[in-house]
Amino acid sequence: MDHLIEKPKLSKATTKRLSLYLRCLKELQKEGVQRIKSSDFSQMTHVGSATIRRDFSQLGELGRSGYGYDVTYLISVFSSILDTIEEKRIALIGCGNLGQALVNNNFRRNDNLNIVCAFDNDSDKVGQVFNGVEVYSMELLDQVLAEKKVTVAISTVPSHHSQAAVERVVKNGITAILSFAPDPIKVPEGVTVHYIDLTTELQTLIYFDELAQSQKR
Repeated sequence: MDHLIEKPKLSKATTKRLSLYLRCLKELQKEGVQRIKSSDFSQMTHVGSATIRRDFSQLGELGRSGYGYDVTYLISVFSSILDTIEEKRIALIGCGNLGQALVNNNFRRNDNLNIVCAFDNDSDKVGQVFNGVEVYSMELLDQVLAEKKVTVAISTVPSHHSQAAVERVVKNGITAILSFAPDPIKVPEGVTVHYIDLTTELQTLIYFDELAQSQKR
């Protein structure tokens, strides 16, 4: 089990599943489970066992037929791919209810992901501190991003303001952006934007739930 492919090129869907696998494996490790078969892991993750085996095969020889997968080894493999070794200093653009929830959570499960500053146009929010993170005026964006050495940004501003907000972030050299606005944002080549659309996620959840319930009838 030593043929790991370093930083393989994976699809977004596969990468999301790896993150799910890693969370579940860490729970198994806490429970003292040493190895697991794909069929049992499928029940835990709600991912088909064939999909699990296909995902794992992209990363090298991770298991043995009849033995299953070593939980500790899988954690080390997935962590090497997903976890960042260096600290990623994150700026939050938009500190409404969603933004405040993100700051208050601040990636507790990963010590190397840290929201270090937040920005908002609302004068009532500027100057406030949430979970140790100060909210700055958007007028100070350029200055604070440089001072805090930010490399990643999260935008929670509405769609009709997201393009302008992201453009300002990109001008400061930030190339990794997570947007909670569903509308596509135009960015230069070399800048990566990932979108989280809560409506789409909820609709997808409801579809699969209704499908599962109909199959029980």
